[in-house]
Amino acid sequence: MVFAHDTEGAMVAAVALVNSAEPPVTMTTTEELAAFFVKHGYTGRLAGDQAELDAVHRILPRLRALLTSSRDDAVDLVNRILAEAKALPQLVRHGDTDWHLHAVEDDRPLHVRILVETAMAMIDVIRADELSRLDICDDPDCDAVVLDLSRNRSRRFCSTTCGNRAAVAAYRARQAN
Repeated sequence: MVFAHDTEGAMVAAVALVNSAEPPVTMTTTEELAAFFVKHGYTGRLAGDQAELDAVHRILPRLRALLTSSRDDAVDLVNRILAEAKALPQLVRHGDTDWHLHAVEDDRPLHVRILVETAMAMIDVIRADELSRLDICDDPDCDAVVLDLSRNRSRRFCSTTCGNRAAVAAYRARQAN
């Protein structure tokens, strides 16, 4: 594991959320948001209504900017998010999850909790100088974010689909010569 379990989980969730806006667009229903909430281990309040889904959609550009920014810009974004949310980091333990950080209360709106959890995870990424683990997919037709958690830092594509598309294109280019 490259990062602590809560950092890795928050980063995986943020990348999945940001990439839900890329074709094929997902996260279009409250049911998909509820499934995302469960899959990525979020806790606390889930309203499950259209207003909550709309609020989550509104933070996607901000999350994308955070995940794709330079180190210094990421610091500014993290500090702004944490200040706006009046984040107060605390160690918590619940369910089967051992001690980890929460920085806002469970009853805060989901979009605020997502932003703060991502900002808290980015603190670890920035401090470890590991922003190179975040990139844009190498497929020229894709703008999705890639989170490379591999040991050898070899992940270049956001999905198997993009990787296969690139392999087929390279094969066809070799055959054409």
